[in-house]
Amino acid sequence: MTRAQLEHVNYSTPDPIKTAQLLVDLFDWKIRWQGTAMETGFSVHVGNEAQYIALYCPAEPLTALRDPHGVKGGLNHIGICVSDIDETEAKVKMMGFTPYSHGDYEPGRRFYFTDGDGTEFEIVSYDAD
Repeated sequence: MTRAQLEHVNYSTPDPIKTAQLLVDLFDWKIRWQGTAMETGFSVHVGNEAQYIALYCPAEPLTALRDPHGVKGGLNHIGICVSDIDETEAKVKMMGFTPYSHGDYEPGRRFYFTDGDGTEFEIVSYDAD
């Protein structure tokens, strides 16, 4: 059987540089690449050596998607696994975002927050307390 792992996710955001900086500050990631992308848009790849998020902004203004849960192919949220969920939640609050939907059940603890552009993130930790 072929072994596979997720390498990247690509989603559209109105300000890839701002979103990338949020992810760098929150998760201690690095910007792997940035530059001109498809159809004269702009992309920033942010993550670690093995995985990343590609943040894309087309040359034309983006239209808002009201509720991705009811859209075929909609991005519901991005899940990020962290080693210290309490520290990450404190950073999220310090950055002005509001954590919600906290859960503490097998196999781990989690909460969600929505960034300034409406993208929902799930923060999860599988470390035992």
